[in-house]
Amino acid sequence: MRANKGRDTKPELALRSAIHKLGLRYRVGVRPLPTIRRTADLVFPRAKVAVFLDGCFWHGCPDHHRPAKVNSDFWTNKLASNKARDAQTDSLLTAERWMVIRVWEHEEPVEAAQRVAEAIRCRIARQGHGELHTS
Repeated sequence: MRANKGRDTKPELALRSAIHKLGLRYRVGVRPLPTIRRTADLVFPRAKVAVFLDGCFWHGCPDHHRPAKVNSDFWTNKLASNKARDAQTDSLLTAERWMVIRVWEHEEPVEAAQRVAEAIRCRIARQGHGELHTS
């Protein structure tokens, strides 16, 4: 499992590139809330949007996940704890008025980027900041 990268995976780089092409700037691999030990893949601090790019295997994608045949009890428990942690992370961030966007690794990066951009524009407009400035 050492070979599994924690960040800068191909799907993550593709999503970041697509978002960057839309003129949005973000922070990579930071905690949205310093008091919560959870790191988002992309963070838009001003809009209070945290983006998580979830791997189909590690987060139990309903379309692509296939249960492990070897050591199945371990993997069943592991994926259940991952899903529970994801739900808790969403809840903690939402309680602090953050928007959480989860993107599956199999999603088309350009479409996911457009979804993220739209959410950020709506959040900025709702916050009364007017036009979205990229910085």
